[in-house]
Amino acid sequence: MLKRIVQLFFVLVGGTLGYMFMPDLIQALNFGEVQNWITSPYTGAIFGAIILYVSTFWLADYIVGVMRLLEEAIVKAPVTDVLFGTIGLIFGLIVAYLIGIPLNNIQLPVVSTVLPIITIFITFFLGYFGFQIGFKKRVELINLFPIGNKSSGKDKKKESGASLKILDTSVIIDGRIADICKTGFLEGTLVIPEFVLEELQHIADSSDVLKRNRGRRGLDILNKIQKELPIKVEIYEGDFEEISEVDSKLVKLAKLTSGMVVTNDFNLNKVCELQGVAVLNINDLANAVKPVVLPGEELNVQVIKDGKEHNQGVAYLDDGTMIVVEGGRDYIGKDIDVIVTSVLQTSAGRMIFAKPKLLEKAL
Repeated sequence: MLKRIVQLFFVLVGGTLGYMFMPDLIQALNFGEVQNWITSPYTGAIFGAIILYVSTFWLADYIVGVMRLLEEAIVKAPVTDVLFGTIGLIFGLIVAYLIGIPLNNIQLPVVSTVLPIITIFITFFLGYFGFQIGFKKRVELINLFPIGNKSSGKDKKKESGASLKILDTSVIIDGRIADICKTGFLEGTLVIPEFVLEELQHIADSSDVLKRNRGRRGLDILNKIQKELPIKVEIYEGDFEEISEVDSKLVKLAKLTSGMVVTNDFNLNKVCELQGVAVLNINDLANAVKPVVLPGEELNVQVIKDGKEHNQGVAYLDDGTMIVVEGGRDYIGKDIDVIVTSVLQTSAGRMIFAKPKLLEKAL
């Protein structure tokens, strides 16, 4: 279909050019006595249309190929990139037109000769310049129009509740996001960028067994979220080809959409905070919902193994929190009552120190 449209365009252009210039061309070539119908503009239109139509057998495929590549590039680009790039292009062309008006009134012989070339150059340059400004400054341009600031307090709450939650690769592979969505604590729309899906697919196709299993687990989690959970899921098909790192693409996408990045990656968490991007860390949520344990409380635990220090035993709570039991080595494999002596919060998690209740009573 597209090839037919290109051929039709060539036929129309050829007919127009033949109508306008073919009679003068025939007279300039001086073929001698020719019949009047040969020098007719309508005959010239027919000849011009035929000539350019024949040329499409060689040129049409190349033109269609270029148009297909351009179409794919535009479709893959985020809508904000296309929108602001087009707006910049339009403004550039308008400025070029306004500059061309006084240039056309110049009557100097030398300038008049090169004026068409100058006008074409200015139009091309300002159009390209405007497109680049609109494309590269789209984030700043979006921030100039805070439409949501005029909404009421209730509307703001609705907007914040319906904000976009952009998932990164680590949180998908982790799998806890599905359980959180199932409980209903996570509202709004889950956004899964296509470049994250490509990274997951690459991991799932890895030759390393562990990586392959992690990638397949992530794909299974996404399938579960889409089909089994009552939460809206969208696939973001755009990409940022000028950025190579997936984490940087996530931050860029969050800025463009005013969304929140959902992750359990410590480094990505810090980058988002530095860039002013809202972030939800699953590990922070897990630490926040762990039961509070205070010094002096009693717990019943099973001592599993030796500790690092002499005569220590190690036990675990149901949520995986480690409990170091002083003098607990003698109770390995047994359930005992312990008394919490102190709680230590580290970057790796929480650690509880305790001692056997029997030892407390003995003292």
